[in-house]
Amino acid sequence: MTNTQRASDTLSAKQQAIPLMASSMAASNMPKLDAALNQGLDAGLTINEAREVLVQLYAYVGFPKSLNALGELIKVVEARKQRGIEDAPGREPGRAIPTGDALIAIGEANQMKISGGPVQGPVFDFAPAIKQFLQAHLFGDIFERDNLDWQSRELATVGALAATPGVEAQLRSHMRASLRVGLSAAQLRQLTQLIADHGDAEAAQRADEALTQALAAASGA
Repeated sequence: MTNTQRASDTLSAKQQAIPLMASSMAASNMPKLDAALNQGLDAGLTINEAREVLVQLYAYVGFPKSLNALGELIKVVEARKQRGIEDAPGREPGRAIPTGDALIAIGEANQMKISGGPVQGPVFDFAPAIKQFLQAHLFGDIFERDNLDWQSRELATVGALAATPGVEAQLRSHMRASLRVGLSAAQLRQLTQLIADHGDAEAAQRADEALTQALAAASGA
């Protein structure tokens, strides 16, 4: 599973479910999360891939929402078993996560690839611990887990941030990151339409505006 993949014009069925799972989790909308989880599993997401999406998003929307969403996934998997559906468990991460200075180094390298430059600015000067946490934990511990590719991770992040008012700057950043890891403008437009069709017009509008700005930045406009 590669971290940068060839861009396509459409999201796969599995990819389509990921931002819907994420936006439902961020909004704490359990009925919609239930539906999105079933959609993803029906499309071929493994249990571990679905779980990884929900685990990662604690870094963006908090532990309580992540824990609640994981509890919902347990219920969904059990209900599907009772209906005779045996979902593939999938695999755990296949490589060891480094520690210490090596973790900082790999986290910084991953951050550079995803964000397009170093983490810098007055916030990080004021609170250098947050820079360390971003590089060591988010871009290191989490993004080094290779049981979910970076396109899927960015689809999840964009879906969650779109559903979260007040984080438009971060949403724009992750729209740009989505382009860097190989998602196409057409796929990201499809993402915004999926969120709209899922019944969250405000989240879809935030995503559409962020994409428009990301594409303008990418073109140098």
